[in-house]
Parts: sequence; structure tokens; C-alpha cells
Amino acid sequence: MAKTNKAKEKAKESGRKLVAQNKKARHDYTILDTYECGLVLTGTEVKSLRQGRASLVDGFVQLDGGEAWLHNVHIPEYTQGTWTNHAARRKRKLLLHREEIDKLERKSQESGHTIVPLQLYFKEGRAKVEIALAKGKKEYDKRQTLREKQDRREADRAISAVRRRQRA
Repeated sequence: MAKTNKAKEKAKESGRKLVAQNKKARHDYTILDTYECGLVLTGTEVKSLRQGRASLVDGFVQLDGGEAWLHNVHIPEYTQGTWTNHAARRKRKLLLHREEIDKLERKSQESGHTIVPLQLYFKEGRAKVEIALAKGKKEYDKRQTLREKQDRREADRAISAVRRRQRA
């Protein structure tokens, strides 16, 4: 009996294991609100994710009939799978509370708002996806964000250079 408990504890990892990240989403959208939700997956999809293979680049969330669906997320076929293998770009159901779905539905109806996946990861052995309610950035907003980032970097460099001189 003790061996099975230890095996279960080992299988459930205590931390977060990041599988995929959508860096382009943070560049193209202003993130307004984030949600963590579960995914309904098949066995071969989970095995493929455990190998660290997935892409969120073209992914988006669509609300349909009171349910949330994740579209265009690429989870490649499991290499050792048989005829039970999954389709790489199928739509996958997201597990959210009713209040969260209703709130997302209300907010996404507003002009320019969309729901995009940010991260796909394992938390305590379960596959989770972090989705965000986002508003599309205009080209000048993207340039301004890059300029602010660069200014912050230069300021940090200047401060660290002054501190180095003071120590010497």
C-alpha cells in the first residue's frame, strides 16, 4: 500500500512544468484579465504534451453554447501512438466555472476584445492553460511598448553603472 502512495505522490508534481508559451500574444494584445482553466484531452495528447511539444501561436478561444473551446492549438501526434492517435489541431474543451464563462462572454462581445491562450503547462500533474481576455494593439501601441521597454533597460543599466562606480 505504501508503494502506491509514493508512486502517486511522485506522479503529481508539486510545481509548474511549462510546456508552451505564447509570447506573440503579449506583443500583439493588451492583456486585461487572465484565467487558469483545465483542458479536456485524450491520452495521446497528454503524452505528447509531457514530451514538451505544443504550439499556441495561432490559438484562440471561442465561446459557444455556454462552453469555452480552444481552437488552432497545435499538439503534434504522439510518435508512439497507434490508431488511437489524436488530430493535431482539433478543438478542445476548456474547463471553466459558469461565472467565468459568463463574464468572458460579456467582455468578449465588446469591440476589439478577444480571448487568447498565453501558457500551456502542467500543475500538480494536470494539464492547464492560462487564457487572457485581451484587446488588440495598434501598430503605434506596439512601438510605444517597445520604446518603454528599451527606456527601462537603459535606465537600469545607468543605475547599475553608477552603483559599480560607487563601490570602486
